[in-house]
Amino acid sequence: MEKRHRFSLWYVLLGIWLVFIIQGYLASLLAIKTIPYSQFLNLLKSGRITEIAVSANQIQGKMRVEGGKPDETVLFRTIRVDPELSAMLEKYPVVFKGEIESTFLRDLFSWVFPILLFVGVWYLMMRRIGSQQAGFMTLGKKAKIYMEGDLNVTFKDVAGVDEAKQELMEIIDFLKNPGRFTELGGRIPKGILLVGPPGTGKTLLAKAVAGESGVPFFSISGSEFVEMFVGMGAARVRDLFVQAKQKAPCIIFIDELDALGKARGFGGIGGHDEREQTLNQLLVEMDGFDPKVGVILMAATNRPEILDPALLRAGRFDRHVLVDRPDKKGREEILRVHLKKVRLAPDVDVEKLANMTPGMVGADLANMVNEAALLAVRHNKQAVGMAEFEEAVERIIAGLEKKNRLINAQEREIVAFHEMGHALVALSLPGTDPVQKISIIPRGIAALGYTMQVPTEDRFLMKKTELLNKIATLLGGRAAEALVFGDISTGAHNDLARATETARSMIMEYGMSDALGQVYLARERQNRFLEIGPRQAGEFSEATAQAVDAEVRRIIDEQYARALAILSEKRAVLEAGARLLLEKEKVDGEEIKALMEGRP
Repeated sequence: MEKRHRFSLWYVLLGIWLVFIIQGYLASLLAIKTIPYSQFLNLLKSGRITEIAVSANQIQGKMRVEGGKPDETVLFRTIRVDPELSAMLEKYPVVFKGEIESTFLRDLFSWVFPILLFVGVWYLMMRRIGSQQAGFMTLGKKAKIYMEGDLNVTFKDVAGVDEAKQELMEIIDFLKNPGRFTELGGRIPKGILLVGPPGTGKTLLAKAVAGESGVPFFSISGSEFVEMFVGMGAARVRDLFVQAKQKAPCIIFIDELDALGKARGFGGIGGHDEREQTLNQLLVEMDGFDPKVGVILMAATNRPEILDPALLRAGRFDRHVLVDRPDKKGREEILRVHLKKVRLAPDVDVEKLANMTPGMVGADLANMVNEAALLAVRHNKQAVGMAEFEEAVERIIAGLEKKNRLINAQEREIVAFHEMGHALVALSLPGTDPVQKISIIPRGIAALGYTMQVPTEDRFLMKKTELLNKIATLLGGRAAEALVFGDISTGAHNDLARATETARSMIMEYGMSDALGQVYLARERQNRFLEIGPRQAGEFSEATAQAVDAEVRRIIDEQYARALAILSEKRAVLEAGARLLLEKEKVDGEEIKALMEGRP
């Protein structure tokens, strides 16, 4: 990687210091003794002057050293007084000559060199300022251009998004063989919009398309178009499309399109006007370029709801490709791609890892593999084992372990019974996710313990009974505290929030209340284009709102009573499990099952 040296004031000080050193060195080499004119005449008469050079104002020459060797001389200088000096010099055996006084060195070190030094300093300062503000005049040059061969990304490097890959294969076919489409009168979509949550691999997919097709790839972020100078963003858009047409066939990729393509008409300040001008220019360019030229515009966003409708209409971004969170099979494929770079132990089970990471996207899985590798290095292991992967998953989900956080014995006991209450209720109810691990080691910012439940498969629908069992499991910790200690703590605040939110969604969004019926009472969580103003209440009467609150309380109370009944029935297992947890700090789900079944 090329290193860029920055201008520094120390360079100026170093240059001035070098000037003084050079001047001192030259002065020592040319040490000339200045004598009065009368002494010069006496030396001349005594025969000690051997050679002189006469100029208009001074006399400079060599004289013998008194008491020294005959050929030992020193330089001298004196001010010329006698204008008829040549007649007098002819009387003595002195070599003399006339000389035009040279001021080159004096002028060089007195004027020219300092001027050059300060001009150089000024140039370096202007160059540094220019490099910092290069964006003012670079226009479309901000786009990174990857030529054929620069991108080593192919579809083999992209896993877990088979449907999106299938959609984009058509684009690659067009870039390689455009005649197949134009012969029948068809045209390729002008624009392809990749939509999906953050970290699902939208940018990687765009690079893979360019890598597979072997065409130039222009990459730029939506925020790089908008500057503080009016008109600069529109100029960048024009310049970008001019460059793309010159290198066609090629791909233009705009990342984070929502930074540029927000819906117009909101706000009236200059920044919004400049962004709208840039968006207008993009719309014009998309209408103007011929799809037969071979320029494909791709963009990615994770907020499609705020984009301008003019961008999404047919003829601009014709095709919308969803890059969603991977399912279990997709997670397995993604893990196999990332695990190729890691030395694995024989006990690593990729299918189990995929089960342990529901909801994770490609970026999360890559981070998990990297965390496991770092943990293996920290433990001085030669390969990454299943234990490191499990710890990495826990670290990502629950946060970093805080083993040095001091918790008194009473609080540890409360946390142990609380977590054991969650686990026992979850293991006692049908349709709940299996309990994999229980821990009372503090993690993250506020978690004093956690119960890890891992689903056996991906779920896209949940029944009413499953939601009620989930609420009962969340309330199992509070029920265990009340049952064992006769008192409750603040440790259930997150459980209560999640249970209340689930119950409210059942009533207002899913129509799972007999009292209110099959009615959708919730409003959209955000406006169609921009989140403007506070979220408004649902459009229903005050009586309906009271009925919703009553139904939420009824569901919470009923499931709390279920959890309390389960724990009362299994009080002995609750006590034994909590003591085991206090002793080991971490307990596997199989150990709790053994306690419930009476096995050792």
